[in-house]
Amino acid sequence: MAENSVSQAASESWLERRFQLRSRQSKVKTECLAGITGFLAAAYLLVVIPGLLAVGGMDKGAATTGTIVIFVLGTLLMAFYGNLPFIVGPGIGGSVLVGVTLAGSEHIGWQIGLGIACWSGILFFALTRLGLREVVTRSVPQSIKLGLTASIGLFVAVLGFRNAGLVLANAKTNALALGDFTSAGAVVALCGLFLAIALQARRVPGAILWAILFATLVGIPLGVTHLPQSFIAMPHSLTPVLGHVDMLGALNIAFLPFLFVFFASEFFSTMGTTLAVGGEAGLLDEHGNMPHINRPFMVDSIAAALGPWVGIPAATALIESSAAAEAGGKTGLTALAAAVMFLLMLLFTPVALMIPKEATAPALILIGLNMFSGLRKVDLGNFTEGLPVLMMVMITLIANSFGTGIAGGLLFYIIIKVIAGKWREIPVGLYLLAIPLAYYFATLVKH
Repeated sequence: MAENSVSQAASESWLERRFQLRSRQSKVKTECLAGITGFLAAAYLLVVIPGLLAVGGMDKGAATTGTIVIFVLGTLLMAFYGNLPFIVGPGIGGSVLVGVTLAGSEHIGWQIGLGIACWSGILFFALTRLGLREVVTRSVPQSIKLGLTASIGLFVAVLGFRNAGLVLANAKTNALALGDFTSAGAVVALCGLFLAIALQARRVPGAILWAILFATLVGIPLGVTHLPQSFIAMPHSLTPVLGHVDMLGALNIAFLPFLFVFFASEFFSTMGTTLAVGGEAGLLDEHGNMPHINRPFMVDSIAAALGPWVGIPAATALIESSAAAEAGGKTGLTALAAAVMFLLMLLFTPVALMIPKEATAPALILIGLNMFSGLRKVDLGNFTEGLPVLMMVMITLIANSFGTGIAGGLLFYIIIKVIAGKWREIPVGLYLLAIPLAYYFATLVKH
């Protein structure tokens, strides 16, 4: 008994030294629960990402294994190098670009698409090593930094409502419309949402985690949650996608616009996620900057460059990490716990695939709505500071992309300040950024 106590104390001591729990006012139990919550919030990507890549002809089983591998490696790197509660994995935008846009619509092989993604990751790595990504991030005006949390919150909340079936996209007008609140999926999501609200109001630890599990159980009799025939399965082979990256083919000058769209959207998405989730976890300074921000940037650039070699494009710090931060995650121990859960999915993939998107929707809805609180700190009475923030939020909703929203907010900040005769208030770095931002929007309109 005494030996067990000594062993436990030694383990906690190592965790304390490694992850600085005390200085960030956190505990092992809180961090582990936060990691599991973040894992559950991101688990739907184990289904979505392979499905998107399969549209372009990639082997779905191999893509599933590759997705798990990138989740594990990227999140472990974030845990031990970044010491941040961020889950690193493939983003939906990059998978849509490779599987649906390039391979499906443009008839450009997914191997070339992976090559473009790899070059984008290499560019990320080079800019991070040179410190330019941090320079750009610090050049972003304070009002935009404060408002981007609300912009990302809107994206996350809408994603949650759509996953729940509570909001639909009208096929004819492409406008959002209310869904059927009496459908089985909506009922499952609403049950989870109401439980999460009840538990959070009573400050019950792990409220979102319990809500996800409860909604999953409710979905069984309603036919939304499908129990697998077996809870254990061997992972699919990586062979069909391993190393199938056409680096030379991707250098065709005709693919330059795709490279830029890939790079710019991921750049602003990563910046926004890092600052928004860092703010949720209380890791930003008084200027809205994150100390040692180059560390998470370095992690996602390495993951983005290595991901294509196992068939997975655009690995980055995911906005679903906000679920972990909301659950109290503040250190890399949260990421470590999430990575262990993803590692288990190599053998227990059916368990992760069993959790329907409707069950995780309440987490996204609540987290997204809570992130709107960032608007309180924006001086909306100052026209030239407040209007770009509101434009950023609107563009995020219209484009259904918070990366595009952030880029639009920055571009409108520059334009509005110049028109108002306050061009001296614009940081020099933003003037330089205006050219690629304008080109980014031109390529979006074109493609």
